[in-house]
Amino acid sequence: MKIGRLAVTLSLLVSCTAFGEGRMVSYQINGEAYEGYYTTPAESGKPAPLVLLVHDWDGLTDYEVKRAEMLAEAGYAVFAADLFGAGVRPTKNEDKRQHTGELYQDRQKMRDLLQGAMTKAQSLGANTQQAVAMGYCFGGAAVLEMARSGADLKGFVTFHGGLSTPEGQDYSQTKGSVLILHGGADQAISMSDFAALSQALEKAKVDSEMITYSGAPHAFTVYGSPNYRQDADVKSWQRFLTYLKSVFPDG
Repeated sequence: MKIGRLAVTLSLLVSCTAFGEGRMVSYQINGEAYEGYYTTPAESGKPAPLVLLVHDWDGLTDYEVKRAEMLAEAGYAVFAADLFGAGVRPTKNEDKRQHTGELYQDRQKMRDLLQGAMTKAQSLGANTQQAVAMGYCFGGAAVLEMARSGADLKGFVTFHGGLSTPEGQDYSQTKGSVLILHGGADQAISMSDFAALSQALEKAKVDSEMITYSGAPHAFTVYGSPNYRQDADVKSWQRFLTYLKSVFPDG
């Protein structure tokens, strides 16, 4: 739930020049074309840990690019995946529902796209042995799908993401820790889903932390939107950075 198309603004280009080497990256998965975004921090003398960033329901836009560059500034390499396809950046809600719905109905394709993004990141030189996945809204749901798949990552993080567990799935194969950052006033993702996820993670003995921010609605991190809440955005981002430091103590 973001506004804006994939257009890197002048101010963002300046910041990219200052601390990152971000660029759009074309790749293919199962014969279909995708376009992600890859950025790395300034030279540090060793491969930086990787954050796989998964977009919201309007595809990979300038919002994810901005977040990726914020992470690069903090010392992490980032591959912002594309789960919809090159040039597919829906602006109408019905189109957004169509593209997300197709992947919700085909969980194996969702998993293939996530793993394909990791493979592309590795081909670009990313340190996929030291990696965390994070996502916003729809991207958060995709990240949890990745966690349930048994992907060999250090952690999985959602910001106001979908939290429900599909029938027949569980977290028994999850290898990394899980961090959930959720708005207490979210009307799209219920606190019942929040509680059910907590129970599922406990049952599977997954190392997890789940935080709610009072008064924060769905999409509380999205700059410029009516739902943006600066306090919750700042607190959740700082918790995420602290989490990354704990997961990558040598990074």
